[in-house]
Amino acid sequence: MLRIGDLLVAAKLVTVKDIDAAVKQQIARGGRLGDNLVELGAISREGLEAFLQRLPLEPSTLADTGIPESDLLNLLMKLIYVSRLETVSQYVNAIKLPRHLVLQLVQSCIDRMLLAAVGAAEMTGLSDQRYSITDTGRRWAVEALAHSQYSGPAPVSLESFAERVRLQKVTNELVSWDRIRGSFEGLTITDAFVEQMGPAINSGRAILLYGPPGNGKTSIALRLRNVFSDVIYIPYAVMVEGQIMRVFDPSVHEVPSLPGGSDESRATVRREGYDARWQPSHRPFVIAGGELTLEMLDLSYNATANFYEAPLHVKALGGCFIIDDFGRQLVAPTSLLNRWIVPLESRVDYLKLHTGKSFSLPFEELVLFSTNLEPEDLMDPAFLRRLPYKLEIGGPTEAAFKEIFIKVSKDAGLEYTEADFKVIVAKITKDKGLKLANFQPKFIIDQVLAACRFMDVKPHFEPRFVDYSINNLKVNRSDAAEAAQAHKG
Repeated sequence: MLRIGDLLVAAKLVTVKDIDAAVKQQIARGGRLGDNLVELGAISREGLEAFLQRLPLEPSTLADTGIPESDLLNLLMKLIYVSRLETVSQYVNAIKLPRHLVLQLVQSCIDRMLLAAVGAAEMTGLSDQRYSITDTGRRWAVEALAHSQYSGPAPVSLESFAERVRLQKVTNELVSWDRIRGSFEGLTITDAFVEQMGPAINSGRAILLYGPPGNGKTSIALRLRNVFSDVIYIPYAVMVEGQIMRVFDPSVHEVPSLPGGSDESRATVRREGYDARWQPSHRPFVIAGGELTLEMLDLSYNATANFYEAPLHVKALGGCFIIDDFGRQLVAPTSLLNRWIVPLESRVDYLKLHTGKSFSLPFEELVLFSTNLEPEDLMDPAFLRRLPYKLEIGGPTEAAFKEIFIKVSKDAGLEYTEADFKVIVAKITKDKGLKLANFQPKFIIDQVLAACRFMDVKPHFEPRFVDYSINNLKVNRSDAAEAAQAHKG
């Protein structure tokens, strides 16, 4: 489990060296780790308080968990039965509750004759009580599994989840010019584009990226992952009307890596802990392309296991949700847009359980639509008005195209002449009748290199290899197709 020091480092508020120094001072003089960091000047008091305010507090009592004790008892018995757990430490690691609360649950299990003490196990020099599940306990666990097969960390309440979504919304993190410019490093992006993208990101409102294919809309969207640096907290699961909704997803939520530090630091940092039912994560970044359907935006109910999987956009709360290739989904664009109108306008989303009951969640995430189709063909004027930021990603100027061409040539180890460049531009624009696009330099150079390797010659801009690659940019129309087009015109 990450500790406070780990989280401060992951949030880039202090360094590992700062933690080591604070720990040494803590050993010598006492006090809390945070107070020692402030005294050493590693972080301001205001910065520390702001960080701690965002931290989910560890529950002091079973009532503080927001989950009925009977549900926690059932969950603990399922975990013990399914994972064959024996010791209190194993129980704590599995259910993610403080040890003193787990001991209360264990005592309830003993009182009900669900568990029986069988002695102590030696765990890292400490005595850790071992228990065995009784026949009554097995029957209890099997009945609990019949009700719901969820057997993971204890859930949080819907109310606490909604409160945390509001607390860690994207707009709470102000993104600077330097951070956006740095995230686009390696891409040929103008300052004017950064000036438009910055306010759009900081607004937290929906963004539309549009323009012809091959000019970097997806690449730009992907780079937004690097714009945010906050660590937020994702619940493993949420309890809604007695039902479990699983939220944390390792394929979506990127857990901060342990910062390391000295062995002494790792061993002695006090567990000024947080609620371990919440997994620290970088802001989520979810991309859905042509495979997106309306069903993927609803709760997914497993009728066999009797619990829910949160939809994609719920997993993206606090981060970014990108709809790539918008207009090419299996579902009609109008239907998809109608699903988003209320959340984008009111910042509230409504989900429905299979029982028919509905519940709401704050819709706090940055939604980005990316398309190479004409926006007016996809959206009516009313919806376009709901997208306050519309950024066109057009083709490059010849100067920008040359900048990309030079960089890609250099990375590929190819020497070029001004004559080579002019020939390539002329073949694209005049011979093929195409507009310049950002993807073309790499497309052409990759194919030139492939031809050189096949012919076993030194990589160079051989004219016929260049012709082969440019011919692959566009297929030639047949005479019949040309005649049909002319007749249609």
